[in-house]
Amino acid sequence: MPIANEVTEFKSWTTIIMEKLQHWTISFIDMLPNIVLAAIVFTVFVLSARLIRNFLAKILSRATHHSSVSNLFSALAYLLILSIGLFTALSILQLNKAVSSLLAGAGIIGLALGFAFQDLTANFISGIFMVFKRPFEAGDILETNDCKGHVEEIQLRTTTIYTYDGLHVTIPNKDIFQKLFINHSKSDQRRIEFAFNIPHVQDLDKILEKTIETLEKFSFLSKDKIHVRYSEIGDTTVKLNIWFWVSQNGNPKYLDAKNQAILAIIHTYKQEGVIVVPSS
Repeated sequence: MPIANEVTEFKSWTTIIMEKLQHWTISFIDMLPNIVLAAIVFTVFVLSARLIRNFLAKILSRATHHSSVSNLFSALAYLLILSIGLFTALSILQLNKAVSSLLAGAGIIGLALGFAFQDLTANFISGIFMVFKRPFEAGDILETNDCKGHVEEIQLRTTTIYTYDGLHVTIPNKDIFQKLFINHSKSDQRRIEFAFNIPHVQDLDKILEKTIETLEKFSFLSKDKIHVRYSEIGDTTVKLNIWFWVSQNGNPKYLDAKNQAILAIIHTYKQEGVIVVPSS
């Protein structure tokens, strides 16, 4: 009776499927309160994550004035709260093994990404420190990594400098953060220094007097910080060192002030008949 056997086998499979469906239905009904509670908890975490993300974005944007940093930290906070909400919901559903598997997988993925993107991570961390500490800002004159110019843009991974040669140089933040850099815009004043070689036969005392008088005519110089000194004696000349201080935020700027001072001193020397000897 092959047909009867097939019918019997079909009935047995149908019975098994129905029993399974009945068991799953009973389990679902038993778990229904937990499912509802887990859904409510996760929804609360989602809403809380959005509120905290928006709040952090506003606070950090005021603190750093850098939208990329505020967006980064607010997004990280949002993902962190969502993750906590997901793990809490899974725990309510008594899916502890799934929680353990997710945590282990996240740890392995994080470790692998950390090794794979070491330089990228270092640049991001350096950029975050630089944004909060503000050692320089856009528009400052920065000298670092054999480049000197105006800071054009500060991002989390790189900083762009517009050099005096007209080049846009993009430097990884870790190369700036971990190395020496000079911010010429941080100081209120900057010293200008240059030197002349004067023959021995000249009236050295008169040259000192005339040089100081010439520099004191400039209103943008600090009168108490003008120094004119002889420093070295050669076979036929002495070296005259001149240095003074100008305001970084004043007018004229550093290079213009130096240019005006040199032209004025040379003009005075010509009027007084002072001979300037080129350095050998």
